[in-house]
Amino acid sequence: MKKFLSAILMATIMLMAAHTSYGITINGAGATFPYPVYAQWAYKYEKLKGVKLNYQSIGSGGGIAQIKARTVDFGASDAPLKANLLEKYGLIQFPMIMGGIVPVVHIKGVGAGKMKLSPNVLAGIFLGKIKNWNDPAIRTLNPGLALPDKNITVVHRADGSGTTWIFTNYLDKISKEWHTKVGTGKAVSWPTGIGGKGNEGVSAYVEKINGGIGYVEYAYALQNKLSYVLLQNRAGTFVAPTIKTFQSAAANADWTHAPGFYMVLTNQPGKNSWPITGASFILIYKVQRKPATARAVLSFFDWAYRHGAEIAMKLDYVPIPDKVVRLVEATWRKTIRDSKGSPLWK
Repeated sequence: MKKFLSAILMATIMLMAAHTSYGITINGAGATFPYPVYAQWAYKYEKLKGVKLNYQSIGSGGGIAQIKARTVDFGASDAPLKANLLEKYGLIQFPMIMGGIVPVVHIKGVGAGKMKLSPNVLAGIFLGKIKNWNDPAIRTLNPGLALPDKNITVVHRADGSGTTWIFTNYLDKISKEWHTKVGTGKAVSWPTGIGGKGNEGVSAYVEKINGGIGYVEYAYALQNKLSYVLLQNRAGTFVAPTIKTFQSAAANADWTHAPGFYMVLTNQPGKNSWPITGASFILIYKVQRKPATARAVLSFFDWAYRHGAEIAMKLDYVPIPDKVVRLVEATWRKTIRDSKGSPLWK
């Protein structure tokens, strides 16, 4: 009888929580990298649950700034914060989705997957040392490709960006000169090129400029029909950006031993691994001033973990593995509280 009454009580609590969440608007801001999948999740979730998600795709730097200022319910960043910074600001972070950053080009007659680039050549282009598409270093990698005598125009992000953080983290790992002169950051002092705001802005510039090369999240390359390149990975294989090559890179991630879920997936081992793979993270406060909204936020991400994989994979993102989801939600239960100290996730 007690078990029966407990079950009724739990069902009643869950029903009340669902009713309380109906009509709530969740506000988030940050990374442009996951925006395509967040937009699809939000559309589906509002139809199912009546909870609206407003997400500003303003870049990871903006997302971190807004969550620190408490102007949004959650921030999103592709550049993970280290455990000491999370502790300093009273935040927790957790991975929400994984995917690939891809170099894209606009060269007349060169379609998607037709050009090969090595790590050194890619770094040379973004360092401004390789200036023409007919350069011998590019010709050597692409003997059967008709390469024009055309100046290279580098397009990079103009805003503080986690996409830039992942891309420059990769270049930092594979090029000593890049490491010495530029380094890794959400915003860096670019040796050459022009800036576009967001993945959208970089996509638009590359699409417009004959001879352009930029870097975008893979969904933007597909949506804008941009020509991605094949990259030589750590194993020496030239690979295309696909969900399988992203999954290969993500398979090596050991989230169990990652303090604060801090994880970098660039230049991972594996014959089939895409070398510029990354995760995108959500940032929320440990102590929540608006418990009902906080529960709605967690319920949305819980739904996305459990029911959003198909949507994610259609957009060539890699869903977070179930064992990692269990780690994340255990962290929610342990750390997220209202102002009175009561847990907000059970």
